Amino acid sequence: MLTPVDMRLELVPLPSTDVDRSLAFYRDRVGFHLDHDIEPGNGMRIVQLTPPGSACSIVVGIGIGDPGAAPVAGLHLVVDDVDVARQTLVGNGVDVSEVSDMGGGVRYAYFSDPDGNSWALQQISR
Repeated sequence: MLTPVDMRLELVPLPSTDVDRSLAFYRDRVGFHLDHDIEPGNGMRIVQLTPPGSACSIVVGIGIGDPGAAPVAGLHLVVDDVDVARQTLVGNGVDVSEVSDMGGGVRYAYFSDPDGNSWALQQISR
């Protein structure tokens, strides 16, 4: 029998062709908090950012992961009010889709970063 082990998703690496551009997008336009921007040596650079209210962060950098990796698709940011979240991002210059009502109290809006990593703003009415 397996012993249960805590497993927390706390960091998602995203491919980036320009770390400074990714940092500016996520921090200045989307509103993520900058946790770390470090250069540990050997040409590496690690930038970690966290969405407000989240226990999971993203990381972009030089010398981490495969620089030619395909974009990550379908990451979800769960929000209380998708209309407010969408308007905030649009006001910060982010190209966000119109809100789609999926029925059953589920609503979405979508955007991508400059490298094509795609995000969904998800609201579930409970």
